[in-house]
Amino acid sequence: MKKIIKTEKLPIKLWTNKIEEGALRQAKNLANHPCAFKHIAIMPDVHEGYGMPIGGIMAVKDALIPNAVGVDIGCGVCAVKTDIDNLEKKQVETIIYKIKSSIPTGFKWHSHPIYKDKMPQILSEESTPIACKEYKKAIRQLGTLGGGNHFIELQKGKDNYIWIMIHSGSRNLGKQIADTYNRYAIKFNEKLSNPIQKNRQLAYLPIDNKKGRQYKAEMEYCVAFAFANRQAMMEKSLEIFADVAGNINYEPLINIAHNYASYEKHFKKDMFIHRKGATSAKKGKIGIIPGSQGTNSFIVKGKNNPESFTSCSHGAGRRLGRKQAIKNLNFKKEVELLDKKGIFHSIIYSKDLDEAPGAYKDINAVIKNQADLVDIIEELEPLAVIKG
Repeated sequence: MKKIIKTEKLPIKLWTNKIEEGALRQAKNLANHPCAFKHIAIMPDVHEGYGMPIGGIMAVKDALIPNAVGVDIGCGVCAVKTDIDNLEKKQVETIIYKIKSSIPTGFKWHSHPIYKDKMPQILSEESTPIACKEYKKAIRQLGTLGGGNHFIELQKGKDNYIWIMIHSGSRNLGKQIADTYNRYAIKFNEKLSNPIQKNRQLAYLPIDNKKGRQYKAEMEYCVAFAFANRQAMMEKSLEIFADVAGNINYEPLINIAHNYASYEKHFKKDMFIHRKGATSAKKGKIGIIPGSQGTNSFIVKGKNNPESFTSCSHGAGRRLGRKQAIKNLNFKKEVELLDKKGIFHSIIYSKDLDEAPGAYKDINAVIKNQADLVDIIEELEPLAVIKG
């Protein structure tokens, strides 16, 4: 931990010495929230989000806050280590080309359900009404990457063995559920005698409220859906990998979510731990902290630090907003940096600068700042990346 802010109702514990003004304001709003418990934890990859900063952890008593989970519910990263320790450049390019041709990215979906057998079982219209309503669309989104900072990446460990890493979430299903229940939370907030200021975007739903129970069920469904989505893409990527590189063996899949709320015991109290752009780092928990495009990623093991609610960062964290990056970064410089490393990258046009390495914080500094939260198991070097 680097710093503690004690000016608000609850302390704010930071694992960084640098936090932008907007993210700090949001952290203070969390610390003054009527449902918040103990303290607020802020990770080194922190940056401003909607309501709650990305890279934040908040313990909440008897309630759930949709904007403290975010719109991409269940978003996370999975990774697999293969037994292949050498790939020629042509093989890398072929694998990437075939993955791009097989896995829809951006707003694209499959034309028909391909992974119906992987779709999590729906509950009921009573408990998960939005998931039921969106089911036919969601089943075609299963096995698709999405856009923004989502990626599929080929990487190499220090021992030269090749890894495949995938970052994606719950697609449009998560957004529909997040937006719907945030509207319900706003309506509930308006009826309170002492409502939370609307511009703070932190309206909540009590867990004993029907909408609160539905949101919990729908959120948990999204977490399962997002995991199934990553599994489907990993299955396809490994199939392509084997087709190009020959028969392969691989270790069990590592999966970690970073946008969700979980009912956990901390400081002898049962609470809903909201992790928005943060992952579980319980004792022995294997996690993934990816870098930005063109920088190293890390496989880590949790240290169970109670001060972070046993959590750690979810990545490098943005240094520049998307529009800022496109406006201020030097296209030629960013491309040269990636080309020099020999990375098959996704910076093709100036509009792609929103996902350039320069748009993100230094991943090595981010990792160093949370040495009390996780141990490094593997450091992975990028070979090729597909961006949504």
